Amino acid sequence: MKLYYLISYFLYLFSFSTNAQGTSISEEKFISIGGIEQWITIKGEDRSKPVILFLHGGPGSTMSQYQDTVYGYWKEDFILVQWDQRGAGRTFGPTAPLELSEDYLIKNPLTVEQMTNDGIELSQYLIKYLGKKKIILIGTSWGSILGIKMASKNPDIFYAYIGHSQFVNFSKNIDYAYLKVLEMARNAQDEESIKKLETLGKPPFDRARNTGQFLRIVKKYERENSVPAPDNWWKLAPEYDNAKDSSHRYTGDDYSFINLVGDDKLSIKSMVAEIDFNSDNLIFNIPIYLVQGDQDILTSKELNKPYFDKIKAPNKNYFLLDGAGHGHNQAVVDTQYKIVKEYISPLIQE
Repeated sequence: MKLYYLISYFLYLFSFSTNAQGTSISEEKFISIGGIEQWITIKGEDRSKPVILFLHGGPGSTMSQYQDTVYGYWKEDFILVQWDQRGAGRTFGPTAPLELSEDYLIKNPLTVEQMTNDGIELSQYLIKYLGKKKIILIGTSWGSILGIKMASKNPDIFYAYIGHSQFVNFSKNIDYAYLKVLEMARNAQDEESIKKLETLGKPPFDRARNTGQFLRIVKKYERENSVPAPDNWWKLAPEYDNAKDSSHRYTGDDYSFINLVGDDKLSIKSMVAEIDFNSDNLIFNIPIYLVQGDQDILTSKELNKPYFDKIKAPNKNYFLLDGAGHGHNQAVVDTQYKIVKEYISPLIQE
């Protein structure tokens, strides 16, 4: 009898352990989206939890290599999906050219429409694969353009959208940032930056590299006036810390950036030059939440708060964070988490 009970006890423990482990998910893989193989990661401690799809910025600034350091503590409450978008990171890798030539850029354009369709196709895959009714969408910077487009085009598959560093009108965002940072440079008597900005002239810039030089000055002033993210956030996960992945991230970032801002000499038109959400994206069928740093120069509160005020949605809220710039920091991530936990989760019934 003792042996019988002992065997039964161990069978019980084994069954409990197997079931507990079976509720978690940790997958990193390619799936077919938009006719190409695209890289995603799916991580969570409980498959029954809501799914969040993150839309990274850049467009080439992938987050899959940082997912555990930035959003790791969310895995207890949510299933987190990171996606290397078309032209970025491991998605770019299999088709990356040996050299990012003018011919390659002309023959392989990126478009907002295509990437919006990619995002919707991925969302539908996640709903079916993970057995969900809908998912939650979080977009940052460029990802906030993609997020608005996805939420507008197919709202029935999303519980809510959270935009961080929300673009509204790309051209006006750049125009405002130029005037703002030039004013800041003059106030600081920063002759080097003043000279560079005056040499570049007012936007729009005709070369992608000129836009890049301008944005480096913007980032400089944001760093001086904002609270940074913890240093350990930007430590590469071991599986991404290699020459091959680094090359694909670097080249993909350049490729995506040129498509984002355009380059007259290369005959590449900016894929976002015509974006103006004030004219065609004001009515939503899902809740909309915007997270904004008060020190963000590129996607400033002066442009996205008036846009937010005009939005009509079932629920909406605007979170202005002291000391936050354009990028992520602890306050940004904590506020995103608060929104999902306190505002969105109560609405979800799986």
